[in-house]
Amino acid sequence: MPCEHSQLELHGYLDGELDAMGAANFEKHLADCPDCKRVLAAEESLRAALQKAALYERAPASLRQNLLGAAHEKVTSIRPSPASGFSWQWLAAAAVLLLSFALGWRQWQHSQPPPSMQLVASSLVDAHLRSLQPGHLTDVESTDQHTVKPWFDGRLDFAPPVRDFSSDGYPLLGGRLDVVEGRTVAALVYGRRKHIINVFVEKTPSGDAWNGFGSMQGYHWLAWQKDGFSFFAVSDVSAPDLNQLEQLVVSP
Repeated sequence: MPCEHSQLELHGYLDGELDAMGAANFEKHLADCPDCKRVLAAEESLRAALQKAALYERAPASLRQNLLGAAHEKVTSIRPSPASGFSWQWLAAAAVLLLSFALGWRQWQHSQPPPSMQLVASSLVDAHLRSLQPGHLTDVESTDQHTVKPWFDGRLDFAPPVRDFSSDGYPLLGGRLDVVEGRTVAALVYGRRKHIINVFVEKTPSGDAWNGFGSMQGYHWLAWQKDGFSFFAVSDVSAPDLNQLEQLVVSP
């Protein structure tokens, strides 16, 4: 008989719908439940396969030509009377509005991160939420970058770049280890006024760099690369604040 968690909580965990406490409890359950591990692995495999599959078919060029031809015949069949000038002006205005909407929609689509990045964002926003629980924010608590950076030695197969930006309003608070999609990454913790910013860092995997921006569950996120590292910042601060932190990180 399948574990009840596989029916009640697993899909909420997979879709990032659980709150921080619910996600943490389910992850503890996963450690001791092979049934849920198996179901979760199967669901993740199915989701990955669907994202990679080309589940669409491009319409033939002949269809476009037929539609354009039919539209042209419909327009030319109209014989405007001398009093119909207002109607043509209204149609022209409607066409301009429709074109503007189409261009805006395409621009919005291009600004959206790909589905794979959305999954990474969901995972890291959940990690940010878990870190806000008491006792989970830092493994090493220090404002000294020369204390935080050496702490990662031997715990990761790379040395994350650690800098303090206290003079710019982003004091370093410490660091910890975290996990994203099965990979151990560094998490650098910064302050911004009374807010917390988590900056996740990993060596950029080949062809799988973190990149993009967006918001999720009321939190802003921003991802970028520098010197072979991928950075992913999450916080409830404003998007401009995250942009400013990015500029500080990428500056020499």
